[in-house]
Amino acid sequence: MKINQFGRITVSIKTAKKELRAIGYPASKNVGDSTALYFDFLRRSLVTVKDEAGFLAKIGNLLANPTTDLADFYQVKQPISRETFYTVALQLLEFEAGVDFDPTKLEEGLSAINLPTVDGDFSEVDTIIEAWYTLLNTHTKNGLCLIDQLANQGFFLDKEVSKPFFFNGKAQAVFDTSKLIREVVYVEAPLDTDQDGKRDLLKLEILRPAETEQGIKVPTLFTASPYSQGVNGPAGEELTYDVNVPLERKEPNEMTYEDIRYQPVEPILPPERPVEGKATHATESFTKENNHTLNDYFLARGFAVVYGAGIGTIDSDGIQTCGSVEQTTAMVAYIEWLAGNRRAFTNRTDNVRIKAWWSNKKVAMTGKSYLGTLATACATRQVEGLETIISEAAISNWYQYYRDNGLVIAPGGFPGEDADVLAIETFSKMKNAGDYLHSKEFFMNYLKEMAELQDRKTGNYNTFWDERNYLPFIKDIQCDVVMVHGLNDWNVKPRQVADLWDALKEVPVAKKLILHQGQHIYINNVPSIDFQDMMNLWLSHKLYGIENGAKEILPDIVYQKNTEAETWETLTDWQGEEKKTYFFGEDRLAEMAQEGTVTFSDQLPNEQFTSYTKNIERWEKEVKEAGPMDGHRYLAKTAVLSDELFINGRPTVKIRVASSQDVGMLSVELIDFGPAKRLKPVPDVLVLKGLQLGYNWREDNLVELKLAGESDHKLITRGHMNLQNRHYPWKNDDLKAGEFVEIELELHPTIYHLPAGRQIGVAVFGTDFEKTVRGNQDIQYTIDLAASQLTVPLTQEACR
Repeated sequence: MKINQFGRITVSIKTAKKELRAIGYPASKNVGDSTALYFDFLRRSLVTVKDEAGFLAKIGNLLANPTTDLADFYQVKQPISRETFYTVALQLLEFEAGVDFDPTKLEEGLSAINLPTVDGDFSEVDTIIEAWYTLLNTHTKNGLCLIDQLANQGFFLDKEVSKPFFFNGKAQAVFDTSKLIREVVYVEAPLDTDQDGKRDLLKLEILRPAETEQGIKVPTLFTASPYSQGVNGPAGEELTYDVNVPLERKEPNEMTYEDIRYQPVEPILPPERPVEGKATHATESFTKENNHTLNDYFLARGFAVVYGAGIGTIDSDGIQTCGSVEQTTAMVAYIEWLAGNRRAFTNRTDNVRIKAWWSNKKVAMTGKSYLGTLATACATRQVEGLETIISEAAISNWYQYYRDNGLVIAPGGFPGEDADVLAIETFSKMKNAGDYLHSKEFFMNYLKEMAELQDRKTGNYNTFWDERNYLPFIKDIQCDVVMVHGLNDWNVKPRQVADLWDALKEVPVAKKLILHQGQHIYINNVPSIDFQDMMNLWLSHKLYGIENGAKEILPDIVYQKNTEAETWETLTDWQGEEKKTYFFGEDRLAEMAQEGTVTFSDQLPNEQFTSYTKNIERWEKEVKEAGPMDGHRYLAKTAVLSDELFINGRPTVKIRVASSQDVGMLSVELIDFGPAKRLKPVPDVLVLKGLQLGYNWREDNLVELKLAGESDHKLITRGHMNLQNRHYPWKNDDLKAGEFVEIELELHPTIYHLPAGRQIGVAVFGTDFEKTVRGNQDIQYTIDLAASQLTVPLTQEACR
C-alpha cells in the first residue's frame, strides 16, 4: 500500500507539544531522555493493555530492528534510533514486516510506502516529539490516521477533552455514537407539487449527538437522497424504453436558444399551516437509515447528519419530478429549517412546530450521483446556512445525462432509462398504498406529460431540459465547492464535472477537484488517499470555523494516475497548455494531412447485431480490434509513441462525413493501444468491514483500484453527435443523403498518461450499443480523410 496524504498539516514543535499534551502525551523535556519519552508515548498508545506485563507482551510482537524484538530492545535499554522508530512505526500503522516492507531495507520500504518521516537526531527529545506527532497524523495501511485507530480502540474514553475536539486541525472521534438521538421532523416547503391545496410537508431523518442535549450546538451534514426512502424497481423497469429502434430524421428548423429558454413562473401557493403548538423534541424516531459512510465517519466527530428524500417519497407530500426547479426547492427547504429560516412540524397532522435548536446553523451537503446533483442544484440558490457542498459524481446538466448533441444517450449501464423512468423509480410514496391513493391519478398524468416534454423522438435540448440545467446558475454559487468524479464514469460522464469546474473558475468561491480512475464509485473507503482526512480538514474549517488553512493546504486538483496503482498527484488546472493534432489516414493517425476517403456500414448481420445487444462487453472489445467490426467502423492508430504524452482536458475531433441516408449519427472513441497492465475501473475489496469509523461504531469495506492483467487496449474517452445537430443541440440542421458535412465534436475530458511505446487510436462508428438507439439501419458513412483530424490537449506539468 502506498500512502498519499493531502490533508495533513505540518505544525511547529511548539504546536505539536501543545496538541500532544491535550490528548495525554506529556510532550516536554522534563519527562526525561528521548528513549524514555518514546516508550512513554508508546505505552500510552497501547490502549488495550493497562499493566507492565501486558505492555511487554504487546511490544514483544514488534520488531525493533531486523534481529531484535522491541521488548528485548526495551529491556536492555538501547537508545532509540531513526531505524528503530520507523521500523516500529510501520508496524503500528499495520504494515507487515516481510510482506509490506523488508526490515533489512528500511529506507526503501519507507520510500515505497511514501511514509512521512522526520529528519533529525532521535536522541533529542524534540525529534521524538515531532516524529510522534507526525506518526499520529499518518495514515495506516487500512485507511485512517493512527490517532483515529487509537480512538477506535477507546483512546479518548478516559481523556478529559472538549467536545468537539480538534487535533491537527481536524475533528476527532470523541462523541459517543451509541447514544445518538434519532428523530423525524416534517419540513414545510414552499411547494404544492401534488396540487392538493396544502403545502408539501417533507420528512427529514435526523441523527445528532446526545451531547447536544447538554447545550452543544453542532453543524449538519445533509444528504439529499431521493433513494433514501426506497425505490420502485419494477415500476421503473416497466416504464424503461426499448432502445432497439431506428434513428429518426428531424425536420430542419432555425430554432434559437431564446426560443426554448426556461422561464420560471412564480407559483401561487396555499397559505402556511397554522401553528397549533410547539415542541422541543420530536415524537417520531427511526431505526436504520439509508446511510452514507462518510456521514457515519463525521457522526463520531461532532456533526449531525440528516437525510431528506424530498417530494414524492415515503411519508412526504408531493410528487417526484426528476431534477426540476421544484425538487431543488424541496431540498433547499431542509437547509432553511436547519439554519432557522423555515418551519417544521412533529408530524403531518397536528401542526406542532419544532425548531433545530441544536444546530449551529451551518450545513454541508454530501453524496454521490443524484445526491451530489441535488447538492449542486441547492448551491445555485444562495441559500443561507449552506457553507459548502461535497458533490461526488454529480450531474450539472440533466440533458447531458440522458441526451447529448441531439441524441438520446443512455447513462452507462441503464439503456432505456429516462427522466420519467427515474421519477417513477424514486416515487417511493407508491410503496404506501394508502398515501399513494390520493396522488396516483395526478402523478400518472404528470408522467405522461414528462414523457412528451423530455422528447425521446428528437433528442433535442428544449425547455424541459433547460429547466434541469444548473450550469447557467453556477455564477450564483456563494458556498465553497468540493467536486469528486471518476474519469471512467460513463454513468454520470466526466463532462458533467468538467463543465462545473470550468463554470466555477470565474466564481469567487474556493473550489477543489478530485478525479479518480474509477467508475461511478465513492472513494471515502479507498486507503491510498486520505479523502476522509481531506474532508475533515475542509469541514472542520467550513462548519466549525477552525482556522486550519484548509483552503490553502488542499490542492486545487488531485488526480489518480492511470499507470500506477495507489498513486495520486496534483495539478493546477484541468486543461493542457499545449495541443497536438493527428490527421486521419486510411488506417493511421498521421502527422500530416492524408488524402482519400473511408466508408463503413452501420448495419450489421442480424446475428452479430443481436449478439451485441445482449453482450455489450463483447461489442466494446471488438469495436477496438480487427475482426467482426471491420467494415463497420473507422479505426486508426498513431505510430508507436517515442515519448510519453500526458493528455489533460478535452480532446476534439473534426470530421467531414457523408451519410448515405438523410439521417445519421457518429460515435467516437479515443483509445490507448499497447500491451500493458491497466487499472481496473471497479475497485477490489481489500478487507471486508476493514474501515472502522469510530469506537464500537459502523464499518465499511476497504477497497482499492488495482492493476488488472495485461490487456491490449483501453478506452480513454468518447463522444456522440447527431449529424442534424452539428451546430446546436436545440437546432435541427438539414442532412442530405451523400452530402458531406463538417462536425466538430468535443470528447469527454480526461487526465490520461500514455507512456512511450503506446499508440493513440480513434474509432469512429454510428451505433454505440450501450449509449445510443440501436436501429441497425442501412447507413453507410464516408469520411473525408483530408478534412478530418484529432486534437489532444497536453500538459508537461505531470510528466516532469
